[in-house]
Amino acid sequence: MKNSFLVLLILLCGSVSLNAQSIVGKWKTIDDTTGKEKSIVEITEISGKYYGKVIKLIKPTVENPVCDKCPGTDKGKPIVGLTIIKGLVKKGSEYTDGRIIDPQTGKEYKCTVKLNGIDKLDVRGYLGISLLGRTQTWVRL
Repeated sequence: MKNSFLVLLILLCGSVSLNAQSIVGKWKTIDDTTGKEKSIVEITEISGKYYGKVIKLIKPTVENPVCDKCPGTDKGKPIVGLTIIKGLVKKGSEYTDGRIIDPQTGKEYKCTVKLNGIDKLDVRGYLGISLLGRTQTWVRL
């Protein structure tokens, strides 16, 4: 009986640890230039790919802003509800090969995401090679 309980405890702790190491969940975005909180993004996994959707704006400058400068089908969509991270794939400890849109400028970048501990997420958008970009650190809610 003790052995069964011990195995169950180990499995439960292992699954909690695995979930804590995932990027899936809600994240508070922090502007890398101003240091101010900007939004809440929810990251989900669908068929092995990861997507991030804006679910709330923190102190927006205008009511119900839209992405007027976004490319393609995202043009003119409300920022709340907009999928800004698309198609990330987990490779080792990084999530890569995705795209990220900056709703303020409408520019689209290649994207790499990496956990920084269990409660921080380093989100890097770049053009061409990773050296030509910038990183934001988001905080888990």
